[in-house]
Order: sequence, then structure tokens, then C-alpha cells
Amino acid sequence: MPFNSLAPQLSRLGPGLVLSIAATGLAFTIHAVIPAIPAMTLAVALGLLSANIPGTSVLTAGRARPGLDFAGKHLMRAGIVLLGLKVSIQDVLGLGWVSLLLIAGVVLVSFVGTYGLARLLRLPGETALLIATGFSICGASAIGAMAAVRRIKHQDTVLPVALVTLCGTLAIGVLPLLMHPLNLNPEQFGAWTGASVHDVGQVVATAQTAGTAALAIAVVVKLTRVVLLAPIAAAAGLHQRFDHMRQRANGPADAGADGDGKFPPIVPLFVLGFIAMVAVRSLGWAPPVALEVAAVLQDILLATALFGLGSAVRVRTLIHTGGRAALVALGSWLIIASLGLGAAWIMIR
Repeated sequence: MPFNSLAPQLSRLGPGLVLSIAATGLAFTIHAVIPAIPAMTLAVALGLLSANIPGTSVLTAGRARPGLDFAGKHLMRAGIVLLGLKVSIQDVLGLGWVSLLLIAGVVLVSFVGTYGLARLLRLPGETALLIATGFSICGASAIGAMAAVRRIKHQDTVLPVALVTLCGTLAIGVLPLLMHPLNLNPEQFGAWTGASVHDVGQVVATAQTAGTAALAIAVVVKLTRVVLLAPIAAAAGLHQRFDHMRQRANGPADAGADGDGKFPPIVPLFVLGFIAMVAVRSLGWAPPVALEVAAVLQDILLATALFGLGSAVRVRTLIHTGGRAALVALGSWLIIASLGLGAAWIMIR
């Protein structure tokens, strides 16, 4: 890109990107002081604050908005690609087929149950789909992937991301309190956490309260849910392709397609990148140092993206429009927590 074309882009995106990066640095600093609070949760919280404090709300809604939106969309996709490097197929298969079927069942039933609950409470179909995806698979990353597959507007992802982050944070405080009343051993607690908590960072923060044994199985179970992001995204893309084909058959020549008459891809390029990174990790092509660097970069990218998304949430608007969505989120949290608990009891006896 010529410099005379690049300079206006930097001028437009720069303020928002600088603000996002600075907030991400603050989030990781607080996380270093208080490890129990995930940096991703802090990034969303800082975004919410920046959107609702008089001193910064004008900036986040005005000059910084293009860069914040860029972070929320494009840096999220880059983070999803690198998320694949955390997933090893060997570790997933090591759980055994019974466990894999149970985890897949938890994801699918919670997805269908959440979507059905959302539609019962008359949420728009796109909002219902995003909430179901985020709560059943892997939080904000899954919401970003589904939004891209279904061509859902960026601003429509803000509320689902806020809800899944807040409920995941709630799990960090609530689940450890239930370990002993439910008579769970560390391995069962780890499996329950991995099967029911949304974001990977939230899983780590929750499971580590029960020790290393709980944390080890929690991460593997969670990453098994992450693997399901690719097939569910592909299924959603295929469903949309069929809808567009039907619209084209019943309407104008370009109905349901992009402006150039082409259908949207079944699987976006960044989801294919996620799959490629899973293959790289599983085949052992990435040295340990590269995996460590990629993990840090992935956390930074996702935290920066989550700040960008959080900065678009206005509390006043959330109160007026998010009541039913909040009920769906709490209902979904209870659904997946119950299903995950049952799966953990079966998986580890």
C-alpha cells in the first residue's frame, strides 16, 4: 500500500488502536497483581468503563471508534487463528471416545437449548445464535467466528460478548464454592469446569483453585470444546449458503449473495487458519518457544479485541434492551453448568 494511502488509514485507526493497546497493557498489569481475575475479563470491564465514564465516552464514541471497531473485528480473528496452536488432537483423543461424545453432547444440547430459550423470549435470531454459540463453545472467540460466517454486523456482537464474559466471570467465583457441597474430587471439578465455563482464561482461573490435577483435565476438556468451533461454523455457513440459494431461486439474480453476485464462503479464511494451526500443533511442527510466543500474542490480540467490543456497550442502552438477553444468558449458564456436571460425573468416577 503506498504511503499516501496508508497515512489516512493510520490517522483514522490510530487513536482507537493506541487506546486498545494501552488498555490491554493495564488489563495484564492488573492480572499480574490479581491472577484470579483473567486479563480478558479485565479488558471487557475496562472497555465498559471507557464507554460510560464522561471523560472517555466521547473519545470511544468519536475519534477512537474506527480503531476500536477494527480491533474488535480483525484482531479478534487473528486471535482465533492463534487459538488453534493451543489445541492438540492427541490430547483431545486421549480423553477417550466416551468422554468425547459426552463433551460433544454438552455443546450441542446447550447450543440448541440456549437458542430455543432465546427464541422463546423473543430475541432476534442473530442475537440468539450468537449467545448460543458463545455459551456452548468458547465465549467471545466463538461469537466472533459465528458473526463472520453469518455476516452478522459487528455492533450486534457487542451484547452477546458482554454477557458471555460476565457469566464466565460469575463462574470463577461460584463454581469453586460448589466443589465440596457436590462432593467432587479435583479431577471431576476440572472436567466440570472445562465442560461448562466459556473462555479458556476463565477455565484456567476457575480450575486452578482445585490444584494442578483439576487444571490439567479442565484445559483438555475445554480445548475439546474449542475444536468444535470449526465444524459448527462450517455447518452455519452451509446453512446460510442453502438459504441464499433458496432466495436466489425465488427472487432476483443476486438475492442472498454479496454485491458482486457471489455467495459468502461456507468457512471464512480465519477459521481455516484456526484449523491449520491445530494441524501445526498436532503434528509437532511448532517448537515450544514458538508456542509460548504465540500464546502470549493470542492473549494480547483477544484482550485488545475485547476492549474494543466492550467500549461499544452503553450501560443505559444495555439496561433498556438487554433484560431478556440477560435472562437467556443466565438460563444458558445454568443449562451448560448442569450438563457439564453430569458429564463430569460420568467421565470420572
